[in-house]
Amino acid sequence: MRTITLEEHFITPEVLKKSTEIQPASRNNFLKAVEEKLLDLGKIRIADMDAAGIDLQIMSLTNAGLDKLDSPTATALARDANDRLADAVNAYPQRFAAFAALDLQQPEKAAAEFERCVRKLGFKGTLIHGTTKGIFLDDARFTPIFEAAQALDVPVYLHPTLPPKCVEDAYFTGLPGDTGFLLSTAAWGWHVETGMHCLRLMISGLFDRFPKLNIIIGHMGEDLPFSIARAEAVLSRGVSHLKRRLGEYFQEHFYITNSGYFTVPPLLCTMQVVGADHILFSVDYPYTPNSVGRKFLDALPVSLEDLRKISHGNAERLLKL
Repeated sequence: MRTITLEEHFITPEVLKKSTEIQPASRNNFLKAVEEKLLDLGKIRIADMDAAGIDLQIMSLTNAGLDKLDSPTATALARDANDRLADAVNAYPQRFAAFAALDLQQPEKAAAEFERCVRKLGFKGTLIHGTTKGIFLDDARFTPIFEAAQALDVPVYLHPTLPPKCVEDAYFTGLPGDTGFLLSTAAWGWHVETGMHCLRLMISGLFDRFPKLNIIIGHMGEDLPFSIARAEAVLSRGVSHLKRRLGEYFQEHFYITNSGYFTVPPLLCTMQVVGADHILFSVDYPYTPNSVGRKFLDALPVSLEDLRKISHGNAERLLKL
């Protein structure tokens, strides 16, 4: 069965150098452990894919904190990363596809780069790392990104980012070793913040303004499948401007990957909430080995029809592969 993964990361030497200068030590140690595989866009990556039976990776620039740089530098780094990724896709068109990296500090320029990546380089969408300088995407300044996504008919993958310093200080300090960093990121903080980010997008009326917009989120839905009914029930007390219920927006406009999540109960919850048509397989390579993802996929307690959708069918449809 064909297998496609969507939240798979890479980095360029230039981005790695700048990221190391501006990111916290805990984050740099996190990158260092998988640096060789992040930098590789060929033999090592493909060998790891072959060993786990993965046919196609949709790659994206790993979270490098570009919004901490001045915008001209960040824009140049993102464009260079996109060009290098396009070269890798051209070299291995049957194995790689791509999401665009964008510097959102200047949204109009970012939208132009988004369009270039899709129309000229053949990219399948963009992956955005959470907030930009602490500002969520429901802010009106980011409208050009969503205008471009709808016009190009490609999705936006919303990935977590490191918390703003004020949030880090309030919630994740005073803990032993690196546990504060881990709690603020992959253990918990990333997921609840991204889930809240999605709720903000729904509440803002984004999907009424852009009815064809699709958002991909990872990590089995960033806790939203478990909580969307509760959020809808409570928020409905203060929401009168929306055309539909929050749950409808979630079910119609969001696609969910399992990236980094490899246990069955969250998957079953997600299937009950959004259905198998909106779930896509991912690994979170190289932060997670492909073999872990393969073991999870092969053991899923779902029908063959649903397995085909999750393994490749939904990605082919959504990304026009």
